Amino acid sequence: MAPPPLTGIPEWERIRVLRAEAEFDSVRKDARVAYALWAVVGLIGGHRFYLGDTGRSIAMLFTLGGLGVWTLIDGLFVGRRVRAVNRERRAAVMSRYGLIEPSAPVTGRAD
Repeated sequence: MAPPPLTGIPEWERIRVLRAEAEFDSVRKDARVAYALWAVVGLIGGHRFYLGDTGRSIAMLFTLGGLGVWTLIDGLFVGRRVRAVNRERRAAVMSRYGLIEPSAPVTGRAD
């Protein structure tokens, strides 16, 4: 996805946005790679290691993907998990550059 056009803003701000976008591009995960890993080493959690879900990866490794059940279920949700990981990573990079506010955890309703 291409970043929005950066016209009408100061040069220093444009450079800051471009640097943040470049940093995010270097840490973003690709759904095709995640699906390929799921297909090849999904039984031992290879796709979860790639996405940074170390705890779940180790659980899949020692249980052979929950005897294949977790692996099959993960096949349905790999794309969604890649999008969630990329959203979290983008928010972290952008907040580090001061471009967005860090998201606060939702704890309940504010009345």
